[in-house]
Amino acid sequence: MRAPTGAPVTREHGLELLREMLRIRCFEDRCYQLYGQMKIRGFLHLYNGEEAVAVGAMRALRPSDAIVSTYREHGHAIARGIAMSKVMAELYGKQTGCSRGRGGSMHLFDASKRFYGGNAIVAGGLPIAVGLALAQKLQRESDISVCFFGDGAVAEGEFHESLNLASLWQLPALFLCENNLYAMGTALERAQSETDIAARARAYRIDAAAVDGMDVFAVEESVRGAAERIRHSGGPALLEMRTYRFRAHSMFDPQLYRDKAEIEAWQKKGPIITLTTRLKALGLMTEDDYQRLEREASAEVESAVQFAESSPWEPVEDLERFVYAERRA
Repeated sequence: MRAPTGAPVTREHGLELLREMLRIRCFEDRCYQLYGQMKIRGFLHLYNGEEAVAVGAMRALRPSDAIVSTYREHGHAIARGIAMSKVMAELYGKQTGCSRGRGGSMHLFDASKRFYGGNAIVAGGLPIAVGLALAQKLQRESDISVCFFGDGAVAEGEFHESLNLASLWQLPALFLCENNLYAMGTALERAQSETDIAARARAYRIDAAAVDGMDVFAVEESVRGAAERIRHSGGPALLEMRTYRFRAHSMFDPQLYRDKAEIEAWQKKGPIITLTTRLKALGLMTEDDYQRLEREASAEVESAVQFAESSPWEPVEDLERFVYAERRA
């Protein structure tokens, strides 16, 4: 597993990373409550525990890079800069949502942010990212395509097909595997004979490495390094982010497949705790700083909830819009 190089940490940088992770954590905790109140319906996959991956990665990428995500994409969308109010409205199914309320939790989308969707199909985003990378290469752009996916996607055919084509055609694609050890309720070692995901990528002659996905600095540094190598020398790369989700796979998951002690052990080394402890030890933040950032995040989330509550539903007469391309005269 790669370790950070020990580059100097500044107060401004550290607090900005912490602020972004707290925004995601507060948003997800509020979504959990709202689901219980039946304000949010359908499937809901929360990102608690994996915030360092989204925040560190987005910090290292360009606004013009293309992003493809999974169905656990709230954190990716918020870290990418999609307004929290639009994300919450989408979860409510309201017209003001980033997908006009038609996509819900698993289909957040914002072309203006080059965020090409969460995808409900496991591994479904991988071929999309390869297509985007092919377009970038043909157009001779310096941007790259970045694809987030979970360890469960590695067992799908799309993973192997996508990595093979990306390597064969030397496409500017960065594959980011969020390995949280469980594909839904199945532990990685119970489903896959080779649990070293980075090693699988190397089989396709792709530069790959494993990263501590609970360390936001390690994530940022590794993604920036991989992205720059792709821009300058071409060809894909894969980073296996070793992380852990604190909540269930989805709101319908009773979590009978893992012990509470395991969850508690991972929570003690969670990304927010790890970063806070480090910044305090370096004298770069105080408990007052933390409380202030947490209050700001909570206030932003509540504002997003009010926006969603007061937003209109899409009118029934628009039901058939966007189903087929509209004919132009």
